Amino acid sequence: MTAPLVLVITSVEDVTADWVIGSLNEREVPVVRVDPADIGPGLSLGARIGTGAPAWGGRLRTTSREVELGEVAAVYYRRPTPYVSRFAHLPAQQRDFAAAEARHGLGGVLGHLHGARYVNHPGAVTAADFKPAQLQTAAQLGLSVPPTLVTNDVEAARKFAAEHGPVIYKTFRGLPTGEDGHTGAIWAQRVDPDTFDDTLTVTAHLFQAEIPKTGDVRVTMVGKKVFAQQIAAPDGALDWRRGDWDALLHAPIRVPAAIEAALHSYLSAFSLVFGCFDFALTGDGDEPGDWVFIECNPNGQWGWLPDAPGITEAFADILSTSTEGGGVR
Repeated sequence: MTAPLVLVITSVEDVTADWVIGSLNEREVPVVRVDPADIGPGLSLGARIGTGAPAWGGRLRTTSREVELGEVAAVYYRRPTPYVSRFAHLPAQQRDFAAAEARHGLGGVLGHLHGARYVNHPGAVTAADFKPAQLQTAAQLGLSVPPTLVTNDVEAARKFAAEHGPVIYKTFRGLPTGEDGHTGAIWAQRVDPDTFDDTLTVTAHLFQAEIPKTGDVRVTMVGKKVFAQQIAAPDGALDWRRGDWDALLHAPIRVPAAIEAALHSYLSAFSLVFGCFDFALTGDGDEPGDWVFIECNPNGQWGWLPDAPGITEAFADILSTSTEGGGVR
């Protein structure tokens, strides 16, 4: 019988996953890395279920490894290549059909491995990726959130700005990949309500009251482990993500107990094991009232943080504990 292993689902070039895999290797935890978009000659699946065998079993084969599905104790779901990339050479209808079949077939099996702990489950990531769901959950857990409007109505946007100005605009998802294969970004930005016109009716927009903040905080939660850094951009930018991340200023900060408890409840509400939370501070951060919830990325980046070594070990801890204890979904 093969030793319980960790299945890492991500793209080939993923430094963050490399760090976690390296830590697992040092612990001699069996690890197999797979990018589902490799389906074809480089990746094959034979999965079975039926009477007397109520859970998916069988094998997943890469060019160098074989995985017994029943032996997967933990799944580290990072950032796999979109299935559509695998079939980009096909006509549009065939491309979309093949990608959907791969996602529902291969992805459906990999997302339902019995007894495996997912960090995080792709279904949980999808549910937790909607900003309206994030804000409502945070507010219901007692966290402060900025006054927020989701609208495509010009008059509603103008009224909101009059009541809560100055206001900022941010995207729900960001820019998709362009024809040149590159992705872009639209950062959170201040908006002038005098510029609102009928173009606003085309799609949904997210407006928020600008928080008079004294700083920003990134809180990374991995299981019960909490890592928090106050972040400042040298130029005082509204959105610290828009500049040179290597130039950002970091300082560790203590998370008030009430905030930490709410964040654990937040993860539980979405069935998440891991999340990257962004807060705006309105004071020195000592009191819960100083903390204003902005958003939570359920599959966020953390490799650039000073806490990265500790976060790496926290991931390895939770994944290797699953292999020792048989894993849970």
